[in-house]
Amino acid sequence: MRTGLHARAIFIAAAFLIVTIVGAQAQKTGAPSAADVFHEAESKYLFGFVDGADIGNEGEKAIEFETTAEFKRRGGPYSAIEHEIEFEHVVTQNFAYELSAHFINHQISGVEGLDDINQTAFSGASAKLRYLILGRGPGSPIGLTISAEPEWSRIDGTDGTQTQSYSTEFKLVADTELIPNRLFAALNISYEPEIAKGVDADMWERSSGFGLSAALAFRVTPKVAIGAAVEYDRAYDGLLFQTFQGEAWYVGPTLQINFTQKILLAAAFMAQVSGHAVDDPRALDLTNFSQYRANLKLEFEF
Repeated sequence: MRTGLHARAIFIAAAFLIVTIVGAQAQKTGAPSAADVFHEAESKYLFGFVDGADIGNEGEKAIEFETTAEFKRRGGPYSAIEHEIEFEHVVTQNFAYELSAHFINHQISGVEGLDDINQTAFSGASAKLRYLILGRGPGSPIGLTISAEPEWSRIDGTDGTQTQSYSTEFKLVADTELIPNRLFAALNISYEPEIAKGVDADMWERSSGFGLSAALAFRVTPKVAIGAAVEYDRAYDGLLFQTFQGEAWYVGPTLQINFTQKILLAAAFMAQVSGHAVDDPRALDLTNFSQYRANLKLEFEF
């Protein structure tokens, strides 16, 4: 079983490499044109799991298809793959919102502390509100954005059981250009309180999470950017970090391809490289977090 999971991780990493090479080769073919110049790039999805500070241009609208997957916990095969259909609108130069419908597939067998399940279900809905505090540009080397993402869930994202869950992720996002139009860096700080109650439970459970992440992205061609990200997550019982439950460090590659000015593909993969859960001496925290994460986003702007 471990061999299969490692093979999956290798396959995903190889896919990143192949798509990057193909994209780079596509940029080399044909006569030079204005598209070969490194014009200003939008950083919103440039860093994979790490947000960029840009929110888009006023009036822009987009439809997005996003898949976020988590793989591997202790004891047996585990996957939780969430699909989102999203509508995004940049209302003003400083404010944008996003509305999403969520569907999730769980395949769990023999995992410690979780019941076996194999199902796909509509799991909930969310909104994301972004406010650009400071736009990156001449005279302002740093972009700064705050966001709030409230979500309602009817399926538990970890174990697939029916629940009623309400959460909001608050995030502070900063980014900058280390080399103009070529090398970018981003930093995110997040806080996510949540209340949840299972269908057979009498009491609401309260939890919270803290996250700190950073990333670099380099444009190898005007339309292709590759990079790397690191993320540190902490899990708590209680809405305000009352009882520590575990922590995890993740690292992994990122990729963005702008097929046209209106269509882009963004992808990311992360592996947990360090962590621990409370009262568990084993390496890694596979109680509160998965070992692998992947994300794929396809955006059509109109």
